[in-house]
Amino acid sequence: MIRRTRTAKVYKEPDISDLSFTQTESGAEDSDEWCPSDLKVPTRKAKAEPVKKKPPVKKPAKPKVPKEPKPRAPRKPRAAKALPGPKATDIQKEPNPPEVEKHGETSQTDPSLESQQACQVKEERLSFALPAGPSSEPTAGGEGSSSSRQSLGLKKEEPVEDFTFDEPSLKRQKTDGAPQGRPSRQPYSGRGLREEFNMNWDPVELLSERSGVEPWVCVNVSQLLKEENTVPFMVRYRKDLINHLDADAVRDIQIVLEEIRALAKKTQSISQSLKKEGVLTAGLEMALRNCRAAEELDHVYAPYKKDSGLTKARRAKELGLEPAALELLNTPHSVDLNSWVRPGTKGLSTVEEVATGVEQILADMIAKDSETLKFIRSLCDNSLVLLQSSVSKTALKEQQALGKQGLGRGRGQGVGPGQQSAPKGKPKDIDNFHLYHDFTCNIKSIQHHQTLAINRGENLKILTVKVNISDRVKSNFCRWCLNIRWKPKNFAKPELMKILEDAVEDSYKRLLVPLLTRSYRSKLTAGAEKESIAMFVRNLRQRLLVCPVRGRVLLGVDPGFRHGCKLAVLSPTSQILHTDVVYLHTQDHHREAEKLRSLLLNYSCSTVIIGNGTACRETEAFFADLISRRFFHPLDVSYCITNEAGASIYSVSAEAVKEMPDLDPNLRSAVSIGRRVQDPLAELVKIDPKHIGIGTYQAAPHPQTPTLCRSR
Repeated sequence: MIRRTRTAKVYKEPDISDLSFTQTESGAEDSDEWCPSDLKVPTRKAKAEPVKKKPPVKKPAKPKVPKEPKPRAPRKPRAAKALPGPKATDIQKEPNPPEVEKHGETSQTDPSLESQQACQVKEERLSFALPAGPSSEPTAGGEGSSSSRQSLGLKKEEPVEDFTFDEPSLKRQKTDGAPQGRPSRQPYSGRGLREEFNMNWDPVELLSERSGVEPWVCVNVSQLLKEENTVPFMVRYRKDLINHLDADAVRDIQIVLEEIRALAKKTQSISQSLKKEGVLTAGLEMALRNCRAAEELDHVYAPYKKDSGLTKARRAKELGLEPAALELLNTPHSVDLNSWVRPGTKGLSTVEEVATGVEQILADMIAKDSETLKFIRSLCDNSLVLLQSSVSKTALKEQQALGKQGLGRGRGQGVGPGQQSAPKGKPKDIDNFHLYHDFTCNIKSIQHHQTLAINRGENLKILTVKVNISDRVKSNFCRWCLNIRWKPKNFAKPELMKILEDAVEDSYKRLLVPLLTRSYRSKLTAGAEKESIAMFVRNLRQRLLVCPVRGRVLLGVDPGFRHGCKLAVLSPTSQILHTDVVYLHTQDHHREAEKLRSLLLNYSCSTVIIGNGTACRETEAFFADLISRRFFHPLDVSYCITNEAGASIYSVSAEAVKEMPDLDPNLRSAVSIGRRVQDPLAELVKIDPKHIGIGTYQAAPHPQTPTLCRSR
């Protein structure tokens, strides 16, 4: 085999503005590979003559004088050296690469595609792969041309995406509960909120736990509130940041956030006051910052209040027994209680007094430990906790005294010198709470109105309330404290373990149970008050949106016995046509009936509105009897009963005086009763909502449209 001679090539500097690959004709002499002399390529028979021609220059307008070619020695590894991976500099140094043989055929450059190829220089160059040639015979170097060309496959360089320092795109940010998908704004960080409170717990986690909203939403709402954004603004224009919450949910988060902020502020003020007094220690400060509720904070701060005396633990600490308590937990083998005995010193005169002081210090430490409080709460959540109420001893004594006093008056006897006199003031009505004289219910299933009723009875000193925690909680708690949390680090003597056991039981009974009781009672009361407000809102909405009775003349009646029934005739537009007073429940009721008949006939009034106050049923029976006897013929009279709660208060209010200055307050109430049926919304908005009678302990509202009754 021989190597064919290479003809000189004309090189020119690349033009950056028109950097393109042009495929030109090249014969076998342009190949850098070894080929056998007797190899016949069938596709190149027609172009055997112009083999020695020079390749045409693409831009003859800028010709360059070719340098004198130097004879080159054949270098076989040249192609293999440049082919495994093209460099970026090769693209600029070789503007006119040789043509590519595809399946043994020479491809010509299409002039119309040159401009398109020029725009894809990097992509075309790097995604370039040479297929195998028509010949696969081995060359002199022992390598076949096909095998060398098959190894020329190059990896395609992927285009680099435009992003900023690995930060996720805002459009790809996921949410858990957004109805419309993903937020379009970057949520805030909770670092500022944590720095503001400066507590040992995470305020974002506590806010999410109490409000039932996702943590990132709580952070965004708190930041928006800090920026002085209003709730309507957030609900309307910051939906992506608050996860499309409604206004009530945002207000709940705001209320909980204010409670947590008040707790943190109170903790800081207590720490400052204790620091000024010189009683603030590192352990006490840690206990204060671990408090997650106001009850826990009061529990920790109670022994240090100015108006409270020294607790047992503080008295023992002042005697210097705190190192002995810590030594019992850390190095119990070296504890010697006899060394702490000080004859003549109260609290240290005997070993028993020293042991009692150490026990009280340990009980105080156990009750203020955050992990211990967390564990006992988890035990109570998984156990049965009951709320029990019974009649108080004070109420029973008062009832017995009233019974004896009534019995003595019936017999004509007074109260003896040794007997207890009846309590002054209004006697307590114990029978109003007869449902709760012996009441027991699980705190997880108790109703809100039951909680409010029990609290009311307790405030009146009629009921005694207590929270009963199962004994299983106590046994599990003592076992956990002795074996895990408060277990001595080394072996302790039996008498020292007895001190630790007594400390655990004393802490549970004297400190932890009252703390849990207050916590449960406060949670039940807060939930009941919240539900009471929600019920008030629902009832008020139903009451205000009652369908009005329009287009007819009405007669409003405010019933009564002694002062008579007040009447007010109202036009279809709520104008006062006539007012009067009739006495329907007297002996002369026939004359009053004639007066009513003439009044209804004169104003063509066929609808009577009766208030549900005093003498309501008697007045209803009177009108029903007249209607059944067709006393108002030819009018077809009907009547209905409506709620008159708040009418008396409204009749003497400034709004009523301004609206009806010439009317008597009794007649104003009759006008208000009639207008409540004619246009409930317009009339009830004049009255304070707490006087409408729709609360938990007030009369049930009548949300339905008043039914007109006709007696036949």
